[in-house]
Amino acid sequence: MKQLLTFIMMSVFTLGCSQKTPNVSKTEFSKEALDQKLEDENGKSLTINEILKKHQGKVLVIDFWAGWCRDCLKAMPKAKELEQNNPDIDFVFLSLEQSKEGFDKSLEKHNMKDKENYWFSTGWKNDFNNYIELNWIPRYMVINQKSSIAKYYAISPEDPEIQKTIDLLLK
Repeated sequence: MKQLLTFIMMSVFTLGCSQKTPNVSKTEFSKEALDQKLEDENGKSLTINEILKKHQGKVLVIDFWAGWCRDCLKAMPKAKELEQNNPDIDFVFLSLEQSKEGFDKSLEKHNMKDKENYWFSTGWKNDFNNYIELNWIPRYMVINQKSSIAKYYAISPEDPEIQKTIDLLLK
């Protein structure tokens, strides 16, 4: 009986919380999305646009994650492998932690302090995440050298389209 109840609860949870591939793959960010503010580890506020400008001229992979996200944690070894296999690519990690304390704890716990990290202090629902239709994490995006979106939607670092997109951009 207990197993049946667990199965039913997991089925309901899974049905209500599944990823949905966006209908349109966007290639540019809206002004509102670019103006979205995030905070770095020190509490300094930056916009998405400022973060992208720091990486202009380089290929950038954006990794959306959170320390409470089981799928994110399972993907971490492959995400690290993707990063190690692409030393000429920049990586930015955008956290969906629910608090600054949670953000700090997750960075420490998951050995992320040596990476470029930001968190959405405004929460999951904001102009940037709404624009990119963020409905599941982990999620990965590849940004080209001109700060346009080259790969809009991937939910695994093992998605072969990520590496294919990187390779095409580096030609």
